[in-house]
Formats: sequence, C-alpha cells, structure tokens
Amino acid sequence: MLITLILNGKKISRDIACDMLLIDFLRENGCLSVKRGCETSNCGLCTVLMDDKPVLSCSVLAVRADGRKVDTLEGLQDEAREFTEFIADQGAEQCGFCNPGFIMNTIALLRDNPSPSEDEIKEYLAGNLCRCSGYEGQLRGIQEFLKRKNSK
Repeated sequence: MLITLILNGKKISRDIACDMLLIDFLRENGCLSVKRGCETSNCGLCTVLMDDKPVLSCSVLAVRADGRKVDTLEGLQDEAREFTEFIADQGAEQCGFCNPGFIMNTIALLRDNPSPSEDEIKEYLAGNLCRCSGYEGQLRGIQEFLKRKNSK
C-alpha cells in the first residue's frame, strides 16, 4: 500500500504493508527518537505529533498517517532546545530514555496552552513513564522555563 505524508517537514511516499505500525515506519525512515517501550500504549516513549496532536505511534497503523503531517523530535530540535535545558537542570535527565516522549508532549502542551497550570502540565505528562525520577523533575523544569519566559 502506498502512503504519502509530510514527515518532519519533508514529503515522503513509501510502499508499506497494510499492518505496519507507525513506530516501525518512522524508525525505518531515520526517526530514532521514537522508541519502543511497553508496546501497550502506556509508557509514552513512542509519542509523536500527528497534525500537531500527540499520538502513540506504537498503537497507530502507518496507513493512518497517509496524507497527514507527522513530526518527531528530529524535526523539532529548535523548539525543544528552548526548554530541555530547564529539564536537565532539575536532574530529570538521568538516563534520558523517556525524554523524547516528555519533550513531544511538552511541545504539544505549550503550543495548545502557553501558560498552563500545574494540573494542566501533569495532565499532559501523565502518559509518560519515567522510572528514574518520576514527574517531579520534568514538572519543575517546565515550571522554571515558563517563569523565565513570562518574566521577559
């Protein structure tokens, strides 16, 4: 089955099996920030933005991306760079395995709501598992980023 989509700003067309998962399609196309974790849609490691909304690529067939825009961390480096230092400063980057999912959800959150409350941040991060530090470091990092951004 032939699909065409915009991946990280570039139009690509590929012939794929109809049962191929989006995560496999993305990894085959060089998007290695998209990781396999639980394969049950519970850890958030495979989060990508499809038409600017976060989706779990391990639970979406690649054919569902036909005609759509898909962004991974590889395509959003500049936007992510703005706040990832704040997360690292809070010690929330111990092993780094969960970071791409957290970053993708934070980008989606800040695009939808530039001034989220603590509860709104927690809601966006709830689908991501971090076995090293939980949510606290990421939460503090995002809050510090927002404080600095709003004070300018």
